[in-house]
Amino acid sequence: MSLEIIGAYATAFCLLIGSIFTLVAGIGLLKLNDSMTRLHAPTKAGTVGIGAFLLASVLHSMTFGDGSMHELLILFFLFVTAPISANFIAKVNIHGRSCDPLPPLAEGEIWSTLDVPEADREFVAQKDL
Repeated sequence: MSLEIIGAYATAFCLLIGSIFTLVAGIGLLKLNDSMTRLHAPTKAGTVGIGAFLLASVLHSMTFGDGSMHELLILFFLFVTAPISANFIAKVNIHGRSCDPLPPLAEGEIWSTLDVPEADREFVAQKDL
């Protein structure tokens, strides 16, 4: 087996894995009910799917042509920004109260994402009614 054949099989494998993960992400985005559960589909499976596509592109360019590192930079940017954007979307849902209420905490502890000042707690409690 030559290096080009191994590279072609590796590229095809990465494309297949990327297609499966992207399909699962699309189905999850359509089928899951609320925004907090729907958030997991594009940030987890979608990121792995796009990562596999970019890895396939790197393998193909290294095997059959001049190598390109642009895909690796895109992959790095994607893996750094996807969890951060998911965290911000989750915080918006928690602050907007569009998700299930947070579970109760032990005495003296507070949620780090939902620190309501003491003066505003009465207003928030009335708004929830």
